[in-house]
Amino acid sequence: MNYEKWLIKEYKYWGIYLHKNQYYLGRVYIWAKRKDALDFFDMTKEEQEEYFKIGKELKKALRKLFKPDLYNYATLANISPHLHTHFIPRYKKLRKFEGVVFNDKRWGKNYAPYDYNFKISEEILIKIKNEMKKSLSKI
Repeated sequence: MNYEKWLIKEYKYWGIYLHKNQYYLGRVYIWAKRKDALDFFDMTKEEQEEYFKIGKELKKALRKLFKPDLYNYATLANISPHLHTHFIPRYKKLRKFEGVVFNDKRWGKNYAPYDYNFKISEEILIKIKNEMKKSLSKI
């Protein structure tokens, strides 16, 4: 899979990528650029500073775009053993984007398990990515 296609914004130590399963509208992950990065608590001071800057920027950008009610964060590395964090917007009520309805049926609960088979067209994925890119560029 070409993950670079889903890159939203690149930083010195991190990249923000659109998660291909948009069951949670605006879900992204923040991926460490350092090849040997694995454990969250082994971040360098510079990585930490940039990581928290990115988190604040993402919250602002998502608030403008989709108005999430809450955010969940998951740093697991079970399937992809590399330092990254899933940034998961949560919604009390339905959201619509480009005619697609997004329904957070697990509101008030852990984000997982969710519908792993949830699919939207690549065209809509690209529109979400581009809107997020545009929103982040204004921060």
